[in-house]
This record gives sequence, structure tokens and C-alpha cells, in this order.
Amino acid sequence: MEWLTIGAFARASRLSPKALRLYDELELLRPARVDPATGYRYYRPDQLEQARLVAWLRRLGMPLARIRTVCALPPAAAADGIRAYWAEVEAETAVRRDLAAFLVDELTAPPRKDTMLELRYCAHSDPGRVRPANQDTAYAGARLLAVADGYGPAGAPASSAAVAALRFLDSAELPAGDVLNVLEDAVHGATEAVRDAGDGSDENGTTLTALLWTGSRLALVHIGDSRAYLLRGGALFRITHDHTVVQSLIDEGRLTAEEAVTHPQRALLLKALTTGTPDLRLHDAEPGDRYLLCSDGLSAVVPDAAVRDLLTAAPDPEAAVHALVDTANAAGGPDNVSCVVAELVATAA
Repeated sequence: MEWLTIGAFARASRLSPKALRLYDELELLRPARVDPATGYRYYRPDQLEQARLVAWLRRLGMPLARIRTVCALPPAAAADGIRAYWAEVEAETAVRRDLAAFLVDELTAPPRKDTMLELRYCAHSDPGRVRPANQDTAYAGARLLAVADGYGPAGAPASSAAVAALRFLDSAELPAGDVLNVLEDAVHGATEAVRDAGDGSDENGTTLTALLWTGSRLALVHIGDSRAYLLRGGALFRITHDHTVVQSLIDEGRLTAEEAVTHPQRALLLKALTTGTPDLRLHDAEPGDRYLLCSDGLSAVVPDAAVRDLLTAAPDPEAAVHALVDTANAAGGPDNVSCVVAELVATAA
């Protein structure tokens, strides 16, 4: 038997030794032999065809978990799997292309001096059907929208303290060019308030997702696995990134979004308000935009497609909030459910 060392196999397959070690760990491309003394990996020449297929699929951007499925299929079925994946990519790209075209048109259009944007909103928090207490906090005001999901014995005081520490922003004068710094300072205050509420214990904490309306743009702060979504032009976009173990596995290609739904560590946070640095950024706003902030009591049980349909069909934020909460509870309500929905309406100046 002619064996290829991992270095020779890497050169022939155009995969790095680091990638080959990862694919071995994921049982995607196992070496034919491992030296029991040194742990060194060896491959057969007939494994090069599969290795090259893996390399090509990675260039397509296919996640590793999906590559594993495709590589296990006979050629005709594998081809069908690749076609199905690329159809999904093209559909997602089309949605993003349409949004990009919309944004270009809006940014290059003459300024609308006769209208201004007004924020209309509603917030609701529900304990769900299983949990004995509600550790979520939801808030909506003329400028501030926020959802916090507490955990630990003092989870409810922690989430409440985080949102309460931001509420002054609802009436404060905001410097237009410095809103992110103002929001960052407010979050520092919220972090200290959460530590005080939890007596400094690492067992207690909270997620936080909040939007601050400046009159023309929205400033976002986010940490944890509560989420913010934007409904624009009939398409739903998630504008936050979960800080969870499962999301990190998805990002690395070790897990698909479908597999994540039932993963045993799906609720394990990598960051929360007192244990990491939040994401901060600005979002441009357009008339007709609808924003949803929610705890994972909604996102974990109601698929994004259903969320989009409910947000689209609701005549106003209040109807949307109650439809979303009712749907989560109808799906079993395994966790507290909190939703904030806000829409931007053009009004006469």
C-alpha cells in the first residue's frame, strides 16, 4: 500500500494540514491510518477524490455539516444536494440584492423635507406555559426599545435592573453624532446595576438587546441570545448575532441551523451583560420598517418564516406583539416570552 503523509496529501488535495485535522475530528475525511506511536496521519491515494470534493464544496461556502451529508451520498444524489444548496444561496442572494438596490435608491433620492419618521411601539412579556416565574423584562418608549432575559436565582431583578438603567435615554437629549458613546456609557451603568442586583454572583446575569431611536437612525446594543429583527420590503433580517456556544459551532461549520434547534447546549451563553463586551452599531431607518426585539422564548420555538408572516400580517405593533407571544405559547411556551415591536411611520413635518 502506498501511503501519503498528511503533508503530501494536503498538497495534492489543496487542503491545509490544519483543515485535514479538523475534517478528521468531524469524521468528514478520516485518515486511512494513524501511527499509534506518533499519532501521525496517513492517507490513501484513492481518498484524494473525496478530499478535492470537500475543497470544492468549501469554496462554494457550504457549511461543513452539510458537506458531510453530501459526501456520504452516491454521485447522483450528491449532485442533487449541491443543486439544492446553490438554489438556497441564490434565493438568499436575491433577497440581499433587492435590499441593496432599495438602499441605493433611498440613499441617492432627493431628501424628503416634508416628512419625518415617528416610532410607534408595543411591548409585552409573558411567563410562558412552563416556567414558574418570569425573568424577562420588556420595555418600549418613544426612543428606547429593550428586551432582557435574566438567568440564575436573581435573574428577574437582573433583567429589570438592566432595562431600568437605560430608561433615562427615553427622555435624555441625545447628541446626534455621539449616540453610540452615550449608549455605551449607559450600558456600563446597566452592567453595574445588574451586578448589584445579583449581589456580584456569577450565577446571576442577563442578556440585553436594545434599540435607541435618534429621530433618523437606530443605535443597537446587543449581548447574549435575545434577538433583534428587521422587517423591510416583506423580507425578515436578523440584525443581531447570538453569543452562544451553538452559534459559534454554526459559524465554524460544525453544526447546521437545523441541528442547532435540538442541540443539548443550545441555551448555553458565551457572553452576557456582566461577562463580555456588547455589540454596538448604528442602523439606518426607513419608513415602513418594523423592528422586533425578543427573548429566546420566542426565537427558540417559532421559526423565522412564521415570525415574518406574523409581523407582516399584523395591522399594528400591538397586534404583532400579541400574535407572536400567543404563537410561542401555542408551541408549548417552554420559556418566558418577551417581544417588543416598533414600526417607523412617515408623518407630515
